[in-house]
Amino acid sequence: MRFPIKKFFSYYKPYRGLFLSVLACALLVSAVTLAFPLLVRYITKHVLEEDLSQALGKVYWIGGLMLVLAAVQNLGSYFVDYKGHEVGARMESDMRSELFAHMQKLSFDFYDKEKTGRLMSRLTNDLLLISELYHHGPEDYVRSLSRFFGALAILFFIDAPLTLVVLCFFPILVFFALYFNKKLNKALAGNKERIADVNAQAEDSLSGIRVVQSFAGERMEIEKFERENSRFLESRKQTYRAEALFYNSFEMLLQLITITVVIFGSAQIVRHKLDLADLITFLLYIGYMIEPIQRMTHMSTQLQEGVTGFQRFMEIMKLKPSIASKPDAAVLARVNGDIEFRRVSFHYEDRKTHVLNDLSLRIRPGEYVALVGPSGAGKTTLCSLIPRFYDATAGEVRLDGTDVRDLELESLRKNIGIVQQDVYLFAGTVMENLRYGNPAATDEEIIAAAVKANAHEFIMGLPQGYRSEIGQRGVKLSGGQKQRLSIARVFLKNPPIVIMDEATSALDNESEDIVKRSLESLAEGRTTIVIAHRLSTIRGAQRILVLTEDGLAEEGTHDELIARGGVYAQLYAKQF
Repeated sequence: MRFPIKKFFSYYKPYRGLFLSVLACALLVSAVTLAFPLLVRYITKHVLEEDLSQALGKVYWIGGLMLVLAAVQNLGSYFVDYKGHEVGARMESDMRSELFAHMQKLSFDFYDKEKTGRLMSRLTNDLLLISELYHHGPEDYVRSLSRFFGALAILFFIDAPLTLVVLCFFPILVFFALYFNKKLNKALAGNKERIADVNAQAEDSLSGIRVVQSFAGERMEIEKFERENSRFLESRKQTYRAEALFYNSFEMLLQLITITVVIFGSAQIVRHKLDLADLITFLLYIGYMIEPIQRMTHMSTQLQEGVTGFQRFMEIMKLKPSIASKPDAAVLARVNGDIEFRRVSFHYEDRKTHVLNDLSLRIRPGEYVALVGPSGAGKTTLCSLIPRFYDATAGEVRLDGTDVRDLELESLRKNIGIVQQDVYLFAGTVMENLRYGNPAATDEEIIAAAVKANAHEFIMGLPQGYRSEIGQRGVKLSGGQKQRLSIARVFLKNPPIVIMDEATSALDNESEDIVKRSLESLAEGRTTIVIAHRLSTIRGAQRILVLTEDGLAEEGTHDELIARGGVYAQLYAKQF
């Protein structure tokens, strides 16, 4: 994957002024740092050779200058560390918001394939590593390169031949850097994949902890987690091996440079071509030149982690939603609720066989229609095509005579209310969950919707009423209570079209009766499609559509279909 340099640097733009001031300050700190050995050289080579009575005053004056420079250096370093990290954190926050907003737009087929834990890893671990690169990358390179080239220039000034000897080591250093960087990049990319798998396994096991414990499956889940954790450990060991070879090879070469300087420098002193003060200064600047090299070798890991993290970030950002509004899409104003399927076929991306094949049917405005049939016949899939959770692979789904693909997506979905079998409630209060149906609703409107959904009574029985916390996924509530909150949300949304997907199939008889009354109230005056396995709940439907793997097998009222003695009658006989 080609690295998107322009996109990478675009995140600096909002903070360009602050970031440039951090770089300028980093440059100033490096310049001040380089001045110290020159002052030491001046004292040892010139001041101490003068008359001691005059030298003492100069030593004090230079000492005062050193204190001022030290203060400037420390204040500059404080600014670089504080504001530099702040810039990195702000950019990380911007990217996380952008990534999360983009994930919200991606279609169901993306989430059908991806694991939540892996996506969480991209939102957290990867972006944290990118943040460190954004801050430390340019700042450390400015510091290191300015210190390196500054020290190199001063070394040439002190003794050019000895400096050239030192430079002979640099082609070897460059070779090691290029060779091991490639290995590190591969190892770090593997690490990110493995930690994403660990996160996915943990998220899966912890989300299903009630199922795990009810089946006494703790040992099985631990084994699965340990398997992913061991894979991550192995990938980390490979990374550490590459890092150890990389860093120790560099350390060995840097030690050889120091040894070479001591030997050649001492030989120069013996030949009277170099004095002791210059050798001491030379060694100090060798340290100043080596330290940036050491820093840059350690930065290579940070660089590779940040680069691979950004590549993974861009993998998601480059994905386009498979379901999106056309540029000229029409915005729905008033909806009658006339739904028509014209020779509709559909199959999921990973399957070749069609779930729906050349299906045609029409649901009139305000009609109460029930969909029944065996599992796998495509009932839920059929209903998912109306709000465009998926698009038909052939044919048309029309709403009030317009193909849903020609309608603006948000306005389409705002006019459709869905009550699902598996109710999802967010962590928070009852009021916050109900307001999801209409964020602009007043407390009075929310209470009125709860009353219509037969939920008000049980809500008032909670410790803090509408302000009660219901836990992650509403774990503090029963199935029937969660379902009634779900219905209340749809009442609050007040859509002209309602889809009920097996909304009572998991409830006990008492809860089913209450929820059934709520659903009947919700269906009044709206185009309503009910998917039902419990045939007792749809006896009052105006029309019942019987869907099988071969398509639409029968349609009619309950009494008509029973009298016909076909598929519906057989299904009914099995239940009763």
